[in-house]
Amino acid sequence: MLTPKVFSVSQLNAHISSLIASDPQLQTIFIEGELSNVNINAKSGHMYFSLKDKNSVVRAVMFSWSVKNLRFRPEDGMKVIMRAGVTVYEPSGQYQLRVEDMQPDGVGVLAMQFEQLKKKLYAEGLFAEEHKKPIPAMPKTVGVITSPTGAALRDIMDIIGRRYPCVDLVLAPVLVQGDEAPAQLAKAVQLFSDNKAADVIIIGRGGGSMEDLWAFNDEGLVRAIYACEIPVISAVGHETDTTLCDFVSDLRAPTPSAAAELAVPNRLDLLENVQTLFRQGVTAVNTLFSLQENDMEKITSVVTAHSPLDELEKDTELLESFAIRAKSAAENKLQHAEASAKDLFTTVEALNPVAVLNRGFAYITKEDNNISSVKDVESGDLLDITLKDGKIAAQVQ
Repeated sequence: MLTPKVFSVSQLNAHISSLIASDPQLQTIFIEGELSNVNINAKSGHMYFSLKDKNSVVRAVMFSWSVKNLRFRPEDGMKVIMRAGVTVYEPSGQYQLRVEDMQPDGVGVLAMQFEQLKKKLYAEGLFAEEHKKPIPAMPKTVGVITSPTGAALRDIMDIIGRRYPCVDLVLAPVLVQGDEAPAQLAKAVQLFSDNKAADVIIIGRGGGSMEDLWAFNDEGLVRAIYACEIPVISAVGHETDTTLCDFVSDLRAPTPSAAAELAVPNRLDLLENVQTLFRQGVTAVNTLFSLQENDMEKITSVVTAHSPLDELEKDTELLESFAIRAKSAAENKLQHAEASAKDLFTTVEALNPVAVLNRGFAYITKEDNNISSVKDVESGDLLDITLKDGKIAAQVQ
């Protein structure tokens, strides 16, 4: 009869550990369940938690180097799928999962990361309305942060050139997707702010998938926009796309084209306003003349009715003095009104494209179509070059 082997507790736990370690099916498994008792050690960065289903629970650990690679923050109650190995913690004789990777089960990683970061930044007050800055009514310089080759830049330039050609455009060329895009976007915002290089900033790009637009959900970029001293208009994707830039910016535009319309006024509207002000000024001057004439008539009536004959000459002189003073006051008001009207017309004239020609610039067309880029012409094309005093016909070579 064989004498049974007597194990110490340590020997038993070590033996069980070796059995589990030698089973290839337990070295890499995929397991699903619900997170519970999630605890990330502040010092080591390791994450300790339990994974459970309706009937059972198992302890698990995820070491700091794996935790850093997670694209979301695990929380109690989340359902996840994990890649792990089964191990035994020999001091307590308890088996556990050593987790190498974890993904949300049933919810996209990007969508969950978006909601978690949105919730965090909202709680910090980065999206609060009281921090929003007003967009200037008539900016002198508009900053644009976007790809230099994208359709968004062409749309912005075309619309601003048509609506408000006297404004200066300053482009910060950046990547708008990919791993390097967030840092470039945030740096561009900071450069504009630090150098006061614009009166308003448009940041954005054309439409795309959530992955394509993900650079505009970067926490560093959101904080850079929040700290920016220049008003920022967010114009990312299409109207249905939403990024964290939209929440933190001072104004959200549904598209880059809409952002251009929101950033500058329409010169035609300005011209109409000037004409309205001029008409109001003429009306005010005519009203003033009418009131002065009424006052003069009243004074004449009083003098005629109450003055004795021997005081008539004095009263007549007084009346003439009143008339002279009234006329002088009316003429002064008219001169001020005319000066104001001239100033307004000077402002409008600055917006007139013809005034640009008088400064030495030229306006180039091909078959009545505007030419704004060398890409719009080919060798042999006939061009019309309009100068301030005439046109020149030219051929591209």
